[in-house]
Amino acid sequence: MKAETLARVQNAFQGNRFNLHEWAGAFGDLGTLIPFVVAYVSVVKMEAAGVLFAFGITKIAMGLFYKTPVPVQPMKAIGAAAIAQAGTITPGMVYSSGIVTGLVWLLLGLTNLVGIVAKLASKPVVRGIVLGLGLLFVTQGIRMMLTMPWLGVTAAVMTLFLLSWNKIPAMFVLLILGAGVALWQQPELVQELSGIGIQFQLPAFALTDLSWDEIGAGALFLALPQIPLTLGNAIIATTAENNEVFPHRKTTERKLAISTGIMNLFSPVIGGIPLCHGAGGMAGHIRFGARTGGALIILGSLILILALFFADSAGIVFRLFPEAVLGVILFFAGTELAVTIKDIGSDKKDIYVMLITAGLAMWNMLAAFVAGVSLYWLLRRKWIKL
Repeated sequence: MKAETLARVQNAFQGNRFNLHEWAGAFGDLGTLIPFVVAYVSVVKMEAAGVLFAFGITKIAMGLFYKTPVPVQPMKAIGAAAIAQAGTITPGMVYSSGIVTGLVWLLLGLTNLVGIVAKLASKPVVRGIVLGLGLLFVTQGIRMMLTMPWLGVTAAVMTLFLLSWNKIPAMFVLLILGAGVALWQQPELVQELSGIGIQFQLPAFALTDLSWDEIGAGALFLALPQIPLTLGNAIIATTAENNEVFPHRKTTERKLAISTGIMNLFSPVIGGIPLCHGAGGMAGHIRFGARTGGALIILGSLILILALFFADSAGIVFRLFPEAVLGVILFFAGTELAVTIKDIGSDKKDIYVMLITAGLAMWNMLAAFVAGVSLYWLLRRKWIKL
């Protein structure tokens, strides 16, 4: 029995690497993770232990299952709404939105309805969604870099040279630079870090006081607006990127929908936030060196340690990552994502569809998908001409 268990464990880790490049690539998704986690804990008043524990476990699970850098990220629309309406949105509403989205994606995955919808998206539409997401990450990254322009520009130029050189992982130098600037600007941070102590705690069951009002509000105001974004970014675009970069480890929209569903039925139970995959996060992991699920296992393990032993001090640790440095990570993740459109070809109709889809994707994912699919088929049937 022990031999069988050991064999299963070895098989789960087989195909994943844990070298220096995987370690560097592990941090390629911090640009979205840290701002949302900090905001959920400090603004929405959610417990750090539950939020971090859910992240840690799901990242490890996804790394073991997919064996490629398929990321685990906060759901952006839900997060933005919850943070923007702080004081109105309760943790219970956030938990409810996670459960509702979990049920939706699990159902769409198990019935493979998501696969049917995804088949409507032609190559120009998919590339348009990917390009739009890439440009959105680039613009968000620039805005974050401009919070401290000298640091943002310095870090970006340094990263560009290091990525070209490839002998020293750019991410490590970037994180060291960010931490150095943070400590220089906030001398009190040294004392706060030295005062961090180990305090073991497990996340608590979070659904005890959940009310029907919170369930309804979470479903209507948080979960429903998220669905189109998840379809475009977390399902269709992530599948396309994974299969483009890792043709030997292809995945499907159905698998990603099911794993999204499972993550969101698990996370709220322990006080976690709604989670999804994402093409931008995957591009970030890849751009900084990740090539296997080992990067997810590494980052998930570090977050799990933080959740179990240092949850109360997580805010102090996150202050080591200035917003301008996180912006650089987002910027290069966006460029890595956008460059995957290189195989679109020279057909004017395809380029036209891609550009219109990309522009709309930066505003609304559902509108981009519907418009892109409609325009593509109208052009193919020659009902309209360019």
